[in-house]
Amino acid sequence: MSYRVVSRYLGAILMLNALMMALSAGVSVVYGFDSAFYPLIISALITCVAGLYPVLFFLRPSQVSTREGYVIFFFAWILSCLFGMLPYLFWGGEFTLINAWYESVSGFSTTGGTILSNIEMLPHGLLFWRSATHWIGGMGVVLLILMVLPEVGAARMRLSKMEISSLSKENYQFRTQHILRIITTIYFGITLAATIAFFVAGMNLFDAVNHAFSTVATGGFSTKDLSILSYNSVAIEVVAMFFMMVAGMHFGLIYMTITGKPNHLFSSPVVRYYVVSLLLFGVFIAVNLFFENIEVSFWSALRKGLFQSISLGTTTGFATADSSLWPSFSIILLLFLSLQCGCSGSTSGGIKVDRICIFKASLKTQMQKQLHPNAYIPVKLGKVTLEPETVASVNLFIVLYLLILFIVGFILSLFGHNLLDGLTSSIAHIGNVGPGFGSVGSLSNYAHFSTASKIVLTIEMLLGRLEIYGFLLIFFVYRWR
Repeated sequence: MSYRVVSRYLGAILMLNALMMALSAGVSVVYGFDSAFYPLIISALITCVAGLYPVLFFLRPSQVSTREGYVIFFFAWILSCLFGMLPYLFWGGEFTLINAWYESVSGFSTTGGTILSNIEMLPHGLLFWRSATHWIGGMGVVLLILMVLPEVGAARMRLSKMEISSLSKENYQFRTQHILRIITTIYFGITLAATIAFFVAGMNLFDAVNHAFSTVATGGFSTKDLSILSYNSVAIEVVAMFFMMVAGMHFGLIYMTITGKPNHLFSSPVVRYYVVSLLLFGVFIAVNLFFENIEVSFWSALRKGLFQSISLGTTTGFATADSSLWPSFSIILLLFLSLQCGCSGSTSGGIKVDRICIFKASLKTQMQKQLHPNAYIPVKLGKVTLEPETVASVNLFIVLYLLILFIVGFILSLFGHNLLDGLTSSIAHIGNVGPGFGSVGSLSNYAHFSTASKIVLTIEMLLGRLEIYGFLLIFFVYRWR
């Protein structure tokens, strides 16, 4: 393995982070050189110096091996989170070392959990950097740098394979360069459209940009302590719900729908299930809230039920109500959506709707085989026949995902957290959802968690963002032949 190749790419990743820090410092200038300016400028200089040396002095690689690709993929996320916490540390306030690390990992992994009890006291530059970590992480730090590095095709191909989920590749019927262009076009396009829509709906420009970053990345960082609830605007909630749902869909299918290709959103059984499940669960929650007298009118119950259903079901985590106070039936439905989440090929985390659909199809096939043991019955998703290896891999991922979830929940219980806080925190962090229930509900935070708990949760966030295997494989990379 060539450490020069790895260092060059990691240097480029740091340069990208330095650029966004400098842009955030520019926001501080616009708002009268607020208190975040010097922390951001110093952080940008440190990050730039750290990344500049390998970029300038290590030769451009002709190819990247699979081993090098995984090392770049893993350490790109780790270094982004490490250097991304510098602006928080230099600014101070609530940002102790562990709190700055937690906030940085939560931002880049698009989880959206926070340790802040007073978000609105942060200066504009730091708020912008906080949202920018979402935007960088939602796109994927490796994919973003591949957009600007003039590397050869083989290098791009290997690195893009590390970042793009294996499930999502099935709907990308293009060459690697075209895939990267599709993802970039859709991501930038949705971000711009969301910014304009939030602004028209009533947000000021600064809030519109920040919430667009968080929405498109399905992250959930807000510039307000009460999240979307602080606006109390139906128009803003409708805009947020629409773009959260779009961001949770496969970007390749969105592109093919816009360009009129035959394989589009409306032909996908996965997307149909995704949309129907979010809307149906939202209606079920609304009925429950209305008949339990939590909301005085069905319209109010429907408004809050649909929003929370879409917010948690896409792993965004915005809030218009404190769902921890809702009946058990509604909480159970929201917990299922926090496990299922969005589609592969999107910025959403969690198990993914695709895997749930494949699991259901394999379960149906297994039941048919029990009735007809000698028959050959393939597993089908829509009109597509799935390979046995794909089905086995999906089912193994789900088992591993749930196993890690319960292990982390058990560890948190050893640290003194009750069942509701511990288990729902674990669900929220491995799925990159953000809010849990109980004391860590949609209008609460994780400030009261111990240092050990926060360390465990940051590891779990990275496990979820790197889809488990991408995280675990680094510990075996030196054993590869």
